[in-house]
Order: sequence, then C-alpha cells, then structure tokens
Amino acid sequence: MGIIAWILIGLFAGLIAKALMPGKDPGGCIITIIIGIVGGLLGGWLGKVIFGVDSIDGFFSLSTWIAAIVGSVIVLLIYRMIAGRRAH
Repeated sequence: MGIIAWILIGLFAGLIAKALMPGKDPGGCIITIIIGIVGGLLGGWLGKVIFGVDSIDGFFSLSTWIAAIVGSVIVLLIYRMIAGRRAH
C-alpha cells in the first residue's frame, strides 16, 4: 500500500514542484504528473535510505509531503537539464 500512497502523493507533489519552479517545460500536464509520481517515489526512497524513516508516515504527515515535493523538484531539475540539452 505504501507505493500506491506515494503515487497519489506524487501527483500532487508534481503540481506543487511545478508551482515552485515555474517555467516552460515540454510535455505539459502529463509530464508534470509523471515527474510528480517519480519524484514522490524518489522522495520516499531517499527518506527511507538517508533518514531511516518508514517509507510513508501517513498521508497527512508533513514529512511525507516534504519528501515527495523535494523528490519532485529533484526530478524536475534533472528533466529540465536533459530536455534543455536536446533543444540545443
């Protein structure tokens, strides 16, 4: 059940990450959702590996949301670096 919860949180985290880092991204909403899901899973994994916390403390836990948003921002940065190279 933890992975399904991270996917749901990732949907919202992707939107929040996009709001925190506005800019033109190729792919639109679909890519933002995918980035959020991947970022949410990444954030959950990093929280478990680095801090030794459970993969999800609870859907409404602040630490869960922070991990998902940070993961989404990381994935969005990586995506922009890769997509930016292709454009040139």
